[in-house]
Amino acid sequence: MISAILLAAGKSERMKRCKQLIEIDGQPMIEKLTSTTLDSKVDETILVLGYKADDIRSRIVTENIDIVLNPDFEEGMSTSLKAGLREVDKETEAILVVLGDQPLLESELIDRLIEEYESTDSPIVAPVYKGQRGNPVLLDISLKDELLHLKGDIGARDIIEEREEDVSL
Repeated sequence: MISAILLAAGKSERMKRCKQLIEIDGQPMIEKLTSTTLDSKVDETILVLGYKADDIRSRIVTENIDIVLNPDFEEGMSTSLKAGLREVDKETEAILVVLGDQPLLESELIDRLIEEYESTDSPIVAPVYKGQRGNPVLLDISLKDELLHLKGDIGARDIIEEREEDVSL
């Protein structure tokens, strides 16, 4: 079982407006992302909200997704990741971490990450674009305890960098 955690709790301070609700192809960006994960081989989609959670929830289709509220979103991305991790299904084998501002993400990329994960022993699978490791990232559930100890405004980047030899690109 693969669970996607969409991190969309942030304040979008640089944008000066709620980035999650910016319209992309006629729908809020975050809804486009939830649709992308639902169209992929992901088995469970968890959307983590914080800032303007009620506004976001009222503007998107919430069918087939689990919404988790992160009251600590101002303490950084790690709190959202942890909020999502606490809600994954007990049968989850791997977690796909999706940033809430990736409107160009396609379900085909997610499926390729899952296929790479299933065909290798790598506990971390990440895409590469123009020589740079990117997002989303697929992490084996065996990393859950390490992820639950993250602090601050970071995702899994530190764990990925520490385990460079475990990353399949």
